[in-house]
Amino acid sequence: MSINNRLRNVTVTLEEDVARWARIEAARQDTSVSRLLGALLKERMLTHNDYNRAMRRALGRKPFLRSDGRYLSRDEAHDRARLR
Repeated sequence: MSINNRLRNVTVTLEEDVARWARIEAARQDTSVSRLLGALLKERMLTHNDYNRAMRRALGRKPFLRSDGRYLSRDEAHDRARLR
C-alpha cells in the first residue's frame, strides 16, 4: 500500500434509518459498513474528479462557428439558415 492509500479512521454519525440501511446493504455485499461507506465515497470522489476534468476540457475549447472568440447568442446558435 502506498503512502497515498493509507487508511484513516473517521467517525460518522447517521440517522437511525440510514444506519439500518447501511448495515443491511453491507451485509448484502458481504462487507462492513466502513468498507461500504469507503467505497461509496471513493466512487463519488472519482466521479466528481472526472466531471471536473471534463468540464475544464470543454470550457478550454475554442468557440466554434465564429472566429472572433465570443460565444454565440441563443438566436445565432439556432439560426439554421446560416448553417446551410
